[in-house]
Amino acid sequence: MDKINKDTTVGEVIRMNPANAQKLMNFGMGCVGCPSAQSETLREASLVHGIDLDRLIKALSEDKN
Repeated sequence: MDKINKDTTVGEVIRMNPANAQKLMNFGMGCVGCPSAQSETLREASLVHGIDLDRLIKALSEDKN
């Protein structure tokens, strides 16, 4: 998988680019390393954390780290 979308898991996002962990934390997802977060989709995580999903995906998809 090379394109991030609403069904991409947090774990996949971090495996694609470890710098994405910091981006997720900047959005308020402080527990990106916990086991359940690894299998949680971005859609699920955004709902739990009250984050705008489109903004999150855009930030994670940017080439700059």
